[in-house]
Amino acid sequence: MFRRLRSLFFWAHLAGGVGAGLIILVMAVSGTLISFERQIAEAANGFSLAVPADAKKLGPAEMLAALQAKEAGNPTGLTVFADPAQPAAFQFGKDKTVFVNPYTGEVLGEGAKKTRQFFQFVTGVHRWLAMKGDAQKTGQSITSAAACVFFFLILSGLLIWIPKRWTRRGVKVITLFQRQLKGRARDWNWHNVLGIWFALPLLVLSGTGLIIAYPWANALLFRAAGEAPPPPRGPQGGKPGAGPAPVIDTSGWNTGLAAAAASNPTWDSIQFQFPQGKDLVLNVAASHRGRPDLKQTVTVALPAGELRKVESFEAMSKGRQWRLWTRWIHTGEAGGWLGQLLAAFSAIAATVLVWTGLALRWRRFFGKKARAVVEGPAAETGA
Repeated sequence: MFRRLRSLFFWAHLAGGVGAGLIILVMAVSGTLISFERQIAEAANGFSLAVPADAKKLGPAEMLAALQAKEAGNPTGLTVFADPAQPAAFQFGKDKTVFVNPYTGEVLGEGAKKTRQFFQFVTGVHRWLAMKGDAQKTGQSITSAAACVFFFLILSGLLIWIPKRWTRRGVKVITLFQRQLKGRARDWNWHNVLGIWFALPLLVLSGTGLIIAYPWANALLFRAAGEAPPPPRGPQGGKPGAGPAPVIDTSGWNTGLAAAAASNPTWDSIQFQFPQGKDLVLNVAASHRGRPDLKQTVTVALPAGELRKVESFEAMSKGRQWRLWTRWIHTGEAGGWLGQLLAAFSAIAATVLVWTGLALRWRRFFGKKARAVVEGPAAETGA
């Protein structure tokens, strides 16, 4: 029974690897490239401001006025940093960021624009194969299906790689690299070793990817937390082709930002989208973006700028907390640079797993025939 089950999983593993291998390879390579996106993009910007002696920063209202005097278009958000040497960052949707000196109001430009564009492209490849417009849904469907297949490949691979005999040599050949091997034997060794050592992190990465991609997987997460899943989100954004509305009234912005900063003395950054109503909602973070437990949402009433509400991570439901962690566990950023390093090595391992898997399949189905054509009938008889 076990041999039959193992054989069934082997052929399913083979079919899944051949069918989705190239898409998984693209996702693994792109995942490797964006592993340290945050640190690389920040370093590439290269900003380190000279801090004046009085070190008094302008308010967001004054910085916005200075920006609008120099830059065309309507900004959609602002991020300020506690680090005195960091400039403020104005967002123009998802495609453009302009930096401003918070002490003088000088517009510093877009920083490492090409670096950000590169990471945006690679992220698009990873999520929806760089498809544009309405085709993005098709691309996301393909990558999501490939993630499902990859999750199955890891689980079935663990069953296939169980040694027939639990001997020291039998365990050694599937858990340690054998340098002397070449060709098919080398590919088989690498495929087994990487599959066993990286099975757990790859299951976590692919599993969190499924939660992000599929409503049913997201609902399972909330049900596991003992909660009813939230209703699906409606369409995002405004009408096609409609740009952001210009900011007309900034009354209360300066007071509101000061109130948000005072609500968390250890804050690292404060970000807010430009308001459309009577309240200003600010996201206050005490660490990098991968730590949702160190973030809080502050609501201030406009135009007075009075503190209305502070929502902490601890006050959220368990399901909501788990869902926020999911995004950053998937990138590894929840564990800091060590988590990102593990995610990067796991993505590299996935790349090698796909490559060696496809190579093994090629040799299995075409290698013998190819040798027969080159060497003649003797190759078939082993002569």
